[in-house]
Amino acid sequence: MLSRKNFALIGAAGYIAPRHMKAIKETGHNLVAALDPYDGIGIMDSNFPEADFFIEFERFDRFVDKWRRDTGRKIDYMSICSPNYLHDSHIRFALKSGADAICEKPLVLNPWNIDQLKIIEEETGQKVYNILQLRLHHSIIALKEKVTKELKENPNKVYDIDLTYLTSRGKWYFISWKGDQAKSGGIASNIGVHFYDMLTWIFGEVEENIVHVKTADCNAGSFKLKNANVRWFLSVNDDYLPTEISAEWTENL
Repeated sequence: MLSRKNFALIGAAGYIAPRHMKAIKETGHNLVAALDPYDGIGIMDSNFPEADFFIEFERFDRFVDKWRRDTGRKIDYMSICSPNYLHDSHIRFALKSGADAICEKPLVLNPWNIDQLKIIEEETGQKVYNILQLRLHHSIIALKEKVTKELKENPNKVYDIDLTYLTSRGKWYFISWKGDQAKSGGIASNIGVHFYDMLTWIFGEVEENIVHVKTADCNAGSFKLKNANVRWFLSVNDDYLPTEISAEWTENL
């Protein structure tokens, strides 16, 4: 039987945090403490009303350390649901606190920071886990199985793929951290990362990567994978939406 694990959660007021709370609860584990500078998180009442809550990182840090010393137990996992630019720091905190980190995408904004996290993993003996949920989607699993079978029969086969993702975001998006490239990494990091992971999972590692367009509301480029040539286009500008979809979105404003 799986032993009951202790969790802490950083970014409790964020969009994705309720899913982490629900998963922790439904798998029979315990949320010990949560952190978020915004204190309007009544969702905790439906999951872990007894969990300690903090709006200041310094007090959260102190609690995690003191709780371990007072109880003789430790935080086993730290769920990180904070804004992208804070992930690196919060992962480091989790590892150095003796917890494994479960982090939303992207793990870091700068690739060289991954190397440092690997070093800290080795130093602490803790692990970092990234949430890449498309790998668990039934249709994606079926596609991978299909492609794997085809590549077994023809290892040199190269697929041509067009990836287009169009959505709409209002003015709020560009005022929030998500619209700030220094904090989110831009559209490619904040939205595209799941698609890129899915494609490399199915078609192999990246051999060449070219960015053709990089603006606040639109990114486009191409990359060559081991078994696929991919053209991709991502946009949060409703001008790129089909007319009927854009009209429906505008009516609902």
